[in-house]
Amino acid sequence: MIKIGITHGDTNGIGYEVILKTLDDERLADLYTIVVYGSGKAAAFYRKAMELAPVQFNRIDSAADARDGQFNIINVVGEDLKIDPGMAAEAAGQAAYAALEAAVADLKAGDIDVLVTAPINKKSIQSADFKFPGHTEYLQSRLGEDGDKALMIMCAGDVRVALATAHMPLSQVPAAITPELLGEKLEQFNMSLRRDFGVQSPRIAVLSLNPHAGEEGLLGEEEEKVIAPAIAAAREKKILAFGPYASDGFFGSGVYTHFDGILAMYHDQGLTPFKTLAMDSGVNFTAGLPFVRTSPDHGTGYDIAGKNEASPDSLRSAIYAAADIYRNRANFDEAYRHPLRRQHVEKDKDSKEKE
Repeated sequence: MIKIGITHGDTNGIGYEVILKTLDDERLADLYTIVVYGSGKAAAFYRKAMELAPVQFNRIDSAADARDGQFNIINVVGEDLKIDPGMAAEAAGQAAYAALEAAVADLKAGDIDVLVTAPINKKSIQSADFKFPGHTEYLQSRLGEDGDKALMIMCAGDVRVALATAHMPLSQVPAAITPELLGEKLEQFNMSLRRDFGVQSPRIAVLSLNPHAGEEGLLGEEEEKVIAPAIAAAREKKILAFGPYASDGFFGSGVYTHFDGILAMYHDQGLTPFKTLAMDSGVNFTAGLPFVRTSPDHGTGYDIAGKNEASPDSLRSAIYAAADIYRNRANFDEAYRHPLRRQHVEKDKDSKEKE
């Protein structure tokens, strides 16, 4: 069975609500070995506060002791954890970080196979040990090997949106968009679509940076000087990249359905249309690293925390996606471990002329 680690996220948000609602379906225990990195006290608090169906947890000290067919939980914080639903608090951030550190250590040790993270508050979690703008950058630092760089991909069904730049102030985006960066992201995205999603010859749409794709330089020159050359260079490497496309018409007209992947230039350009299309079922996947990590595509939901209004659909999708990607990688790596040699050799021009 695939062993899935789930971190509880910010303990004052909707993390426990969506975890408990997801695990209310006992069939998950027949499919995966689930290990929650969190707090038995917090789980009990939210279950009672919202009168949710009870979830039977097997309390363990190590993921290596997790039992198949049961939902397991590891306490990563003390019993003195203060819970204030809907409130940003340093204690909640520290609890989120403790879960992350424990789960990542087990992931690297092979005690869990994949990681699913509940939402964090990016401000509350900041500390001397966590100085990252989000999960993606933290995981790149902790899980990357030999210069691996993370690529954020939002996925739901056949819609997959990757970001050239992620958690970056908008004012810094134009300078960050370079042919080198786009070339790197297109290569990463292309490989992820093949290895992680099983798309053999992916078609990738590249969005523009400026309105109306720059209007031939009238509204900006990045399309002509940076993005189009990067697309051309990618195509020389046999990557099926197209564009640049103006984001509004691209999504509004439904052209996005013709592609296997979409590369957006910045965070909100990609996530706004994606979440409009798939807010309840969307998944955030961190590609480009040796390990599989997914998360729901929503945040901490402070405004509805503790009110029994949060949907578990995105977390459930994140669990299924993590398992699917894990299997896809294994199948891809096995298929390409010993590739067959090419049997057909084209004769050169001179040989053909002599015949």
